[in-house]
Amino acid sequence: MNLIPNILILDMKMILLKGSTIMNNKELLKGSTPMLVLKLLEGRRMYGYEIIKEMESKSEGIFKFKEGTLYPILHTLEKNGQVVASWAEIGGRKRKYYSITDKGIDLLRKRRADWDAFTEGVGRILMDGGDFTMA
Repeated sequence: MNLIPNILILDMKMILLKGSTIMNNKELLKGSTPMLVLKLLEGRRMYGYEIIKEMESKSEGIFKFKEGTLYPILHTLEKNGQVVASWAEIGGRKRKYYSITDKGIDLLRKRRADWDAFTEGVGRILMDGGDFTMA
């Protein structure tokens, strides 16, 4: 994580103004949330609440979703064939687990490329035309 005056740049090239919360920017959040969910599911299958907690943990508290935000996204991804859901009982608890599909991996790659291009362009402007490549 690099700190630049008034700008916080995270490893995934997300740019946030210090002191602001991305949760208040619904348009930015709306476009990036499915990509973030797919990225988490790329690592392993997860149930909804687990996705919420993992998102909060990996973002160091920047993303704090409620079930009402996450489940419509999961249902849309499932309807589009980008994730599949299956029920499993673990430790006496029945949970619906989500896994990414090949179609979801393809979408994640495309969204990631779009995101990288977008953040690079924004970074170049914020850095006043300077190099925005990150090590």
